Amino acid sequence: MDQPAAADPAERRFLFLLGSTRHQGNSELLARHAAAQLPAGTAQRWLHLGDLPLPPFSDERHGDTGYPEPTGHLRTLLDATLDATDLVIVSPLYWYSVTTSVKHYLDHWSGWLRVPGVDFRARMNGRTLWAITAMADEDPALADPLAGTLRTSGSYLGMRWGGLLLGNGSKPGQVLDDTAALRRAETFFATAPAPVPA
Repeated sequence: MDQPAAADPAERRFLFLLGSTRHQGNSELLARHAAAQLPAGTAQRWLHLGDLPLPPFSDERHGDTGYPEPTGHLRTLLDATLDATDLVIVSPLYWYSVTTSVKHYLDHWSGWLRVPGVDFRARMNGRTLWAITAMADEDPALADPLAGTLRTSGSYLGMRWGGLLLGNGSKPGQVLDDTAALRRAETFFATAPAPVPA
């Protein structure tokens, strides 16, 4: 099965979705350090999920009404997601996975898959999903559930997996003391993503 071609670097459009409960948290600082290494002129859009509260997700797969056309913040996030060639989930490690706001956003993927005319799965196929997180513990294996959640969710849509950039930090700004993470950040987006699953 042929793999979709990777996006031309000059045409890449990055969407950074910030899932922390605070602005300028450690995960965001690490993400901004990584983004600063992108080639000049690379399109970047940064959205803080806390600034875009979403309606509760309701599973309507087997109901009579189906999923309505997204409006408001839901429409903003859908359009931004579909416009991106590279989707970057920036979430601190909360109970070994993503934050509530990120999980809520992912829940709405289920609705977008079924909104008539959106063709969400087909349009996300071949794009790249990345993850950036900061955690207080020094054992990187504790972030495996977060990476697994995102990698498997992206795989379901046929997305490439760019990888997880992991930093250490608990107090505000502490991740900037993690010199190893900052070095990894400098080449993170230059890493070749894993192929789209067959």
